[in-house]
Amino acid sequence: MSVTSVDKDFDHLTLTLIADFAAPVERVWQLWADPRQLERWWGPPTYPATVEQHDLTPGGEVTYFMTGPEGDRHHGWWRITSVAEPTSLEFTDGFADDEGKPRDDMPVNTVRVRLTEHGGGTRMEMRSLFDSREQMEQVIGMGAVEGLTAAVGQIDALLAS
Repeated sequence: MSVTSVDKDFDHLTLTLIADFAAPVERVWQLWADPRQLERWWGPPTYPATVEQHDLTPGGEVTYFMTGPEGDRHHGWWRITSVAEPTSLEFTDGFADDEGKPRDDMPVNTVRVRLTEHGGGTRMEMRSLFDSREQMEQVIGMGAVEGLTAAVGQIDALLAS
């Protein structure tokens, strides 16, 4: 598995996942930049993602849903705040209702993705920043750590294909 660490820092309200891949930075960037490749790993194996809208430019949006084993759909959205292709991406990440509209009753967090050369391949750091400890605990309680770890764990096979 490519995930090397997951750190929950409640003092700084961050959740950080580090993963290392045996592929160049430009190739790992494509997993974010190409919506069809993003679909192949963004959701955990039992909750595959379908990307509906994909605009990785500042001010752009990504909308998607994950389909559960029973056919249930879980919608989400990103609002892109910055992009420095092929090394960084920052977006606001939130939950959406069945029509894809942002849910006001669910946490929103900022995600910073950094891709750097490391050990002949690429290190990916995904850092989620939360507004409050309660929001962070809610997202973690919903299985975010396990889900994200399982999702990122699919990347190695995708890079090998």
